[in-house]
Amino acid sequence: MGGKPRDLKDILGEVNAVIAEAARVSGRAPEAVEIIGVTKTHGPDLVREALDAGITTFGESRVQEAAWKIQECGGGVDFHLIGHLQSNKVRAALALFPVFHAVDTLKLLEGVERIASEDGQRPEVLLEVNVSGEASKFGFKPDALDSVIERALEMRSLTLSGLMTMAPYTPEIEETRPVFAELRELRDRLEDKFSIGLPHLSMGMSNDYRVAVEEGATWVRLGGVLFGDRPRWKPQQEYRWEP
Repeated sequence: MGGKPRDLKDILGEVNAVIAEAARVSGRAPEAVEIIGVTKTHGPDLVREALDAGITTFGESRVQEAAWKIQECGGGVDFHLIGHLQSNKVRAALALFPVFHAVDTLKLLEGVERIASEDGQRPEVLLEVNVSGEASKFGFKPDALDSVIERALEMRSLTLSGLMTMAPYTPEIEETRPVFAELRELRDRLEDKFSIGLPHLSMGMSNDYRVAVEEGATWVRLGGVLFGDRPRWKPQQEYRWEP
C-alpha cells in the first residue's frame, strides 16, 4: 500500500543537507550552490508548489512548454534553458530565458550572439562540454574550447559565465567524479589562460549531484530526486504561442 506523498519542503530539506555537506567537502559555503529545479513535463502547479517550498530557479528543455508555464506562473519565476537548443528556436528562447546552460556548437553561439544583438538582449551563456566523450551526448570537445573562448570574448551581446556537462549515468556515482573534476580543472585553466571569470559550473543531476558539488558545481540540475518520476508531456492544445 502506498503511503502519504512526502512534502516537497521535507524532500528539499534533505537535498539541501546533502548539498551543504558536499559543499563543505569542497571548502565552500552551502550558499555557493544553487538548485535548478528541473520541471520539464511537469505542469505550472508543480512550479508553484516548488516556489512555495523554496526553489526559485527552474530548468526547462522545450521552448513551447516553457512558454506555457512562464505565462501561467506569471512574474517572479526564473527559468533557465538547460537542454539542447536548435538554431531555429534561438529567437524564441531569447524571449523566455536569461540563461542558456547548453550552448554546444560555435554556430549556435554565434547565432545566439547575432540574434541577441538584433533584439537588444544580453543572455548569460554556458558552454556545454562533452567531457566523457560519449557519442550520444552534445557538447564541445575539451580541446576545442580555447578557440571557442577566443571567439566568445569578441562578442558583445552575451555574457560567457561558465561550463556545463553531463556525466554518464551509472549506479556507481563515484565513477562520475573524474568527469566533474575534469570540467572544474578545465574551467580553472581557461580562467588563468584568458584572465577571465567563469564562475558557474552546471553539473550534477539527481543521481550524482553530491559528487558534482564536492567537485565544484555551482548549479545542480535536479528533477527526479525532488519531484519524482516525470509525467509524459502533453502539449497544451488550447495554448498558442508565437515568438
